[in-house]
Amino acid sequence: MRHRNAFRRLGRDSAHLRSLFRTMVTQLIEHERIETTLAKAKELRRIADKVITLGKKGTLAARRQAAGYLTRDDCVQKLFAELAERYKLRPGGYTRVLHSRRRTNDAAEMAYIEFVDRPGELRPARPPPPSMLPLAAQFGGQS
Repeated sequence: MRHRNAFRRLGRDSAHLRSLFRTMVTQLIEHERIETTLAKAKELRRIADKVITLGKKGTLAARRQAAGYLTRDDCVQKLFAELAERYKLRPGGYTRVLHSRRRTNDAAEMAYIEFVDRPGELRPARPPPPSMLPLAAQFGGQS
């Protein structure tokens, strides 16, 4: 039974997991789409959404937290300038996981993880339901 086991361990210890996901989040912010195994993509989705939320806060404390997690300064700049602006009205769900193929070497399930609402995305995003939009957006900017 998996009671109280919240995360996938992926056969690694905690230091290796932290290093793996720090690198993967940085690469995802840089390239906006990466291919990895399905289990890593599903776990990366949780972390990437939290980092984007830090970018949307825009405070100095959030910038320092993001800089402590990401491995490159130019990705921190992109997070707080470009990505925060892109997702300022979106209340979550900034990434999408798409199954792609089975790896020939070990038959592992591979998947793309990408940001939604970006140019050149593999599948266009569905519009959010009206109940998820802020009041200003629901009524055409007049509240």
